Amino acid sequence: MGLGKTVQALAFLLHEKAKGERRPVLLTAPMSVLGNWMRETQRFAPSLRCMLHHGAGRWHGDSFAREAHNADFVLTSYALLPRDYMDLRKVEWAGVILDEAQNVKNPDTRQAQAARAIKADYRIALTGTPMENHVGDVWSIMDFLNPGLLGKRGEFRKRFFQPIQSGADPGARTRLRQMTMPFILRRLKTDKNIITDLPDKIE
Repeated sequence: MGLGKTVQALAFLLHEKAKGERRPVLLTAPMSVLGNWMRETQRFAPSLRCMLHHGAGRWHGDSFAREAHNADFVLTSYALLPRDYMDLRKVEWAGVILDEAQNVKNPDTRQAQAARAIKADYRIALTGTPMENHVGDVWSIMDFLNPGLLGKRGEFRKRFFQPIQSGADPGARTRLRQMTMPFILRRLKTDKNIITDLPDKIE
């Protein structure tokens, strides 16, 4: 929290637009932070056209696809991913961004399945808590980002989940870190080059 994930995502969208990208990006976030995304966009990237897809009056069908293609990014909630999936799949998305990506930590939920099924050229997951319950959460998020990188779910359980949870194979953590590290930009509170006014972590 407070390390700049939202601003970095907006900067990336501006960069892509400057390079000539005309297709929209689907940005999914919890309903509680949709307003924050709107405010941050107006403050830091007012040139980006943001379409809020939420509420009873939201667009559907061909009307949704037409309106989405007139936006730089479409902002929606996790609850609407499975509910409006048939509308969302009609759009040719440049990318899909998940904010608070721990919302797809359970791969069996309808929202996680819908997120994985949406086609796009690239995928980004933003989260301050990539591992909320156990190391299995990492598999679900990485399977959204890079399907197959960590193998099938059962294979992951044998190679990483069980050895790490039981402590039977200390090397499993190192191997998992090596596999995922190239795809993770991690920012730490302790890095004073990033932020200086956050309190120290106290356990």
